[in-house]
Amino acid sequence: MLYQESQKVTELKHRLQSFMDRHVYPNEERFYKEAEELGAWKVFPVVEELKPKAREAGLWNLFLPESEHGAGLTNLEYAPLCEVMGRSHLAPEVFNCSAPDTGNMEVLARYGTREHQERWLKPLLAGEIRSCFAMTEPAVASSDATNIESSIRRDGDDYVINGRKWYTTNATDPRCKICIFMGKTDPDNPDRHRQQSMILVPMDTPGVKVLRSIPVFGFYGVPDRASEVVFENVRVPATNMLLGEGRGFEIAQGRLGPGRIHHCMRLIGLAERTLEKMCGRTRSRVAFGKPVSEQTVTQERIAESRIMIEQSRLLTLNAAHMMDTVGNRAAKAEIAMIKVAVPNMACQVIDWAIQAHGGGGTSNDFGLAAAYATARLLRLADGPDEVHRNQIARLELRKHSNA
Repeated sequence: MLYQESQKVTELKHRLQSFMDRHVYPNEERFYKEAEELGAWKVFPVVEELKPKAREAGLWNLFLPESEHGAGLTNLEYAPLCEVMGRSHLAPEVFNCSAPDTGNMEVLARYGTREHQERWLKPLLAGEIRSCFAMTEPAVASSDATNIESSIRRDGDDYVINGRKWYTTNATDPRCKICIFMGKTDPDNPDRHRQQSMILVPMDTPGVKVLRSIPVFGFYGVPDRASEVVFENVRVPATNMLLGEGRGFEIAQGRLGPGRIHHCMRLIGLAERTLEKMCGRTRSRVAFGKPVSEQTVTQERIAESRIMIEQSRLLTLNAAHMMDTVGNRAAKAEIAMIKVAVPNMACQVIDWAIQAHGGGGTSNDFGLAAAYATARLLRLADGPDEVHRNQIARLELRKHSNA
């Protein structure tokens, strides 16, 4: 291994794997059934039953680098644990390590006041409530976040918020109590990256209306509780502003860097499990007189899947290492690269697995349809492929500007 796991990480990984074997995998069928029957507006009982078990097992808030509340792990140390959790859609929330709560907790821990932390961070850390993050808007191309049109206007001791957001994960969850909202406080600022701010909006504030749950490839609640939310003259105290006016992009960069590592490592775990399913299925099925696993096309796809997964893991661990050693800003090329490479890898591996499973692969009997929805969604979430590719190219060209 290029990045040797510490004894602490290895021990946590074994405990995680054991918990997954005993509690997570056996409950996946129930999880998908509850998600389908109850929908995105309800709490799934299986999740609430397993969360106390995970907390009692000491497998709680593993993502937080601050040892006071979490395991005190670096990005590189957390990465292999995130991969294990990514093997199942059920797992991340069970361990209180699911998006967008992880990023929101990090924002509150870094930028929130003591009052914010007491009111919102503590119950989030305890898994008692959930949160949402409102950034993307239906009326503009949100791949360029400077296009955001939502307004945050100062009015005495308050701010008044107006805007329409969508793909606001978790907003339909009845436990969702707090929203981190991004909008413009200074739309005329010549520096387009100083126009935006982030502010805390309690979800029970008058004027906050959750309009609908948005399905992802027909799935409500899995892999995402995507939602559309309208904010109409929502009034919150000025003290709810995070870090200060014009610092929304600064907060976003601090939030999205670790989040992209988490997304990619979870996808690697999902791809690993998908490859296992592909191998098991093709070994057990016979076509044209021999197991499907002995067909050359199947062997090529299995081999390519293994190569692509290993490449993605090494690339992601390298990005995590750089974030830990030189910081998010210096690691921006590496973070952008994994955000392109890993979801595309996962989409391809899952597509091959669907093909190997035949018609059944397009149902969710094998969990492959939901897996594909997750991977395809993540070619857009936290910035689409095109934006990251453009950034990678600009950084590469800059190296040769004097050539």
